Amino acid sequence: MAGLYFTDPDGSLYLGPFVGKPACMEIAAGTGVVGTCASREEPLLVPDVHAFPGHIACDSESRSEAVFPLMQDETVIAVLDIDCLQTDGITPDQFRSFQTITGLIADLLAKEGNLRSGLSSAD
Repeated sequence: MAGLYFTDPDGSLYLGPFVGKPACMEIAAGTGVVGTCASREEPLLVPDVHAFPGHIACDSESRSEAVFPLMQDETVIAVLDIDCLQTDGITPDQFRSFQTITGLIADLLAKEGNLRSGLSSAD
């Protein structure tokens, strides 16, 4: 399961394109794994989401998670959220690969001018 959460000017994150079960539509700034990633402006690998303080259980079957901020002009514009059904289900090598892919996505969207308008196109 994977999806993009786009940031609002107040810091809230809103679900954009995703694959998987219905997910949380809005995540407050600094809450859950996605909100924490956005507020810290750094990727997170969470081997056991149930051990993460403040975890938001959007999908009760999710066991591990990797999240990556998409940056533009030193601002988090979106967060890529990848969930796994197994505890420790995302290896460090996969995490690094996803991080590389996230950078490519951010670069492509920025070149197209779509990253800042992601929220409005996700509505």
